[in-house]
Amino acid sequence: MVNYRENTVGAAGTGYVDTERLAERGSRLFYRFAKRSFDFTAALIALLLLMVPMLLIALIISIDSKGSPIFCQNRVGRGGKLFRIYKFRTMVTTAPRETPTCELDHPYSYITRFGAFLRKTSLDELPQLLNVLFGSMSFVGPRPLVASEAGIHHKRHIYGVYDVRPGLTGWAQINGRDDLSTDEKVQYDAEYVRRCSIGFDLKILLRTALVVLRREGYREGAQSSK
Repeated sequence: MVNYRENTVGAAGTGYVDTERLAERGSRLFYRFAKRSFDFTAALIALLLLMVPMLLIALIISIDSKGSPIFCQNRVGRGGKLFRIYKFRTMVTTAPRETPTCELDHPYSYITRFGAFLRKTSLDELPQLLNVLFGSMSFVGPRPLVASEAGIHHKRHIYGVYDVRPGLTGWAQINGRDDLSTDEKVQYDAEYVRRCSIGFDLKILLRTALVVLRREGYREGAQSSK
């Protein structure tokens, strides 16, 4: 594609402006602004609407097993930096905290009765609305992983996956989720980074609702953390 250049005169003298590159940069900045605005507004509204159900879930967790109803864990976010992710606790408090479920020998031995239901319905992810509200996550993006999954982090860095915020749901999650191999997930994440746009994000959100309702691709103890 030919780059059309426009001759301009600025304070520093005569120069050239690559209008195509400027348009692309402007489009990217608008997308980031629009996405962050949507994330903040939608997360705030969702938290207000779901406050009572979330409190009820927290109460049931406290009755079902000992320990805090909220589980915090370090995950790798944008720029490869660690952040604290929030989830409803679905395992007993003696379960390894920084180990992905897929690396546990017998994951079911750690999962509580109510926790199994929360994981199958993805309701354990609701506290991550706080992560979205505060800006460490987005509604749509590659799922954040624990730091110990070194192999996949290296591949993600190569494909620029950490150039964007991690998400509650992503392109890989609606294209196989736990049925995908590590390499397949990385490829889907890389494709999302290349294609990310407002329209693409909306498509992923709509398809996520169907995947969750149908419980497609969920497999406990699958490769990579949920």
